[in-house]
Amino acid sequence: MESFSRGWNFLTQSWKMAMADKDLLKPSVYAMLVGFVVSIIGMIPIALAAFLLGTESMVGRVVLGVLGAVLVFVQYAVTYIFSAMTVKLIFDYLTDGDGRMDRAWEIVKRDWLDIISLAAASTLVNLVKNAIRGNRRNRNFIGEAVANIINTVWTEATFLVLPIMVIEDENLKDGLKRATYIFKNNLLLIGISTIGVGMVTGLIGFVLVVIGLVLGFGIAVPLISVAAGSTAMIVLAVVLGVLAASLFFMAANVIGSYTATAYHTCLYLWARNTEKAPQ
Repeated sequence: MESFSRGWNFLTQSWKMAMADKDLLKPSVYAMLVGFVVSIIGMIPIALAAFLLGTESMVGRVVLGVLGAVLVFVQYAVTYIFSAMTVKLIFDYLTDGDGRMDRAWEIVKRDWLDIISLAAASTLVNLVKNAIRGNRRNRNFIGEAVANIINTVWTEATFLVLPIMVIEDENLKDGLKRATYIFKNNLLLIGISTIGVGMVTGLIGFVLVVIGLVLGFGIAVPLISVAAGSTAMIVLAVVLGVLAASLFFMAANVIGSYTATAYHTCLYLWARNTEKAPQ
């Protein structure tokens, strides 16, 4: 209950910042839209390779694996670029009272190589995690548990490394060392707060997704029932239902993305200030 309370308190505070300065939300929206476009474009060569080479041959599996890894890398890069912008906007808002998009873009230009290196590292970790987990036929409890631990630890680490990169202008190696030090010295507090934030955003996201599904079906099903077999009306009904549901799906995505980035940015600033306090 304490974790949930901490998570709720932070969520309300972070969204007070967002309502006071709408620029703080822009990168999360951009990340969702760009990520969607990248995924659609990235699936085209994968679909073509699967069609031309098949999925059973060694060449086909290798080509599909490489294309899949490239797509994952690009998706990570997009996510981290816009998350870095959010970090800069929040930092400027807390220190100067104003988060400016032009300064956020400058950070991306300054740290693009560090961001790309983090995306490459995350891609490698993702490949290792999937290798440990195995395919559907040979999965086991131990492999699944280890893969989940790797995913959780690395995800949490990257959330904290990005603020270190942006605020302190550190590279990936030094950022990981700094994040490891913070975890070791504040593990209990970080654990409680992180679980709380995850619980709250997860619950809100679940509610929004359910509302979106109910609304989407609520729009599509009645229209299809009165379509009288008209293909055009059925297609229109499905499109309207999907669009209505997508609005809630996107809202859940933005809430989760912004809140997580805001939390870890504030967490790093808290850790940094705590270290300076005795001095």
